[in-house]
Amino acid sequence: MIADMNAKDIVGDYQEVSLQLYGSVKRKILYTQIETPYPDGKLIVSTTNPEGIITHVNRSFVEMSGYREEELIGAPHSILRHPDMPPAAFKDLWDTVQRGEKWQGFVKNLRKDGGYYWVKATVIPNVRAGKVVGYTSVRRKPSRSKIEECCKLYPTLF
Repeated sequence: MIADMNAKDIVGDYQEVSLQLYGSVKRKILYTQIETPYPDGKLIVSTTNPEGIITHVNRSFVEMSGYREEELIGAPHSILRHPDMPPAAFKDLWDTVQRGEKWQGFVKNLRKDGGYYWVKATVIPNVRAGKVVGYTSVRRKPSRSKIEECCKLYPTLF
């Protein structure tokens, strides 16, 4: 289960929205317009089970998300879902990886403090004996030009 965001965790002025997540789950999102720049030379890595529940995170993931490792392990990866991300992007991600294929895209992630950060994400199915047993996601620093392109495109996809 995924909890609503808490106003005491938010830094700065925020907006509130109810977001429909995968599996008909609703979550109260509190978000700001504060961007945390992606650090040079870092990779954010996580693994999930087939249902998208986080099973492993690296230190860069913890630092960028603002969550403690204990809050992330066992949580749905959608804990990072920013309301500016079009549902079509996540449908494409899930459709692609469930076919056993690699997915790549640009994602605006939500931090625990209500801020956001952009990533260039690659999600790879982990296949054992012909069966998908989970997913590994590696995120890199995106170019500013790709971020600007997404900022124009994504609002048109709702």
